[in-house]
Amino acid sequence: MTQHRALPLVAIVGVTAVWGLTFVQVQDALALYPLFAFLAVRFAISSVALAPFAWSSLRALPREGVVAGIGVGALLAAAYGFQTAGLELTTVSSTGFITGLYVVFTPFIALVLFRTSVPRVVWIGVACAVAGLLLLNGAPGGSALGNALVLASALAAAMQIAAMERYAPRYDPRALTFLQMATCFVGFTAIAVVLGEVEIPRGWTVWGALLVTGVFAGALGYLIATWVQARTTAARAALLFTLEAPFAALFGVLLADEVLGWPGWLGCAVLMAGIVVSEPAASAALRRFLPRGR
Repeated sequence: MTQHRALPLVAIVGVTAVWGLTFVQVQDALALYPLFAFLAVRFAISSVALAPFAWSSLRALPREGVVAGIGVGALLAAAYGFQTAGLELTTVSSTGFITGLYVVFTPFIALVLFRTSVPRVVWIGVACAVAGLLLLNGAPGGSALGNALVLASALAAAMQIAAMERYAPRYDPRALTFLQMATCFVGFTAIAVVLGEVEIPRGWTVWGALLVTGVFAGALGYLIATWVQARTTAARAALLFTLEAPFAALFGVLLADEVLGWPGWLGCAVLMAGIVVSEPAASAALRRFLPRGR
């Protein structure tokens, strides 16, 4: 396995680990600070962090690239917004499972919109991911309306990932990521104003979560994700992004004293197995550590 082939896999594993870590921080912060105000400030920080690095590429970006960046940013904002609205009406476990269904929707959307073929081995990985998410989160329950909103979030996320397969190879990742972050900032600021949630963040718990999600999970995380999506298919990217779920569960156990029973640990293992089976770089890495026959 060459370094070039392994680098996107290593990069996205790091990003999903950060995304999983932020679940604990965000949960603590939202107990003290309004949700849509949090999202607005988070994406404001992401936009400011990216601006110095994206400015020159933004100036060179064609009009089609600007439209693409704003479009995928709107899909990303919709995914966050629908998930948040649904979470207020349904259970956390249902939200976790239904959100993860973007791993199923993405290959179909990419196939219909862009005629992207999906190898059989990737479908095996998708099936393992769904089984793993079901074991990790349990069967969906809660409010039907809440679950429908979360399902809309999963569809928006799948469309964003599929669209990035088309646009990430075409345009500078710095400009494309900045436009996504800025679009989310504008959208969530408007919602926060309408809901009367605008207030200044206070305290290290809130500011710590805002800085980590804004700089590392947001600006850096989505910049890396954009770079990776320029080098892989939408279906493989969606499958890799599901690593966020086991990382979130792991950090919940380590940092928040949550208990993960044997179905949860088995779900993490099944999900990881699906990625190893379907991702060539992961399979090659595993073979390096397995004993070889004589």
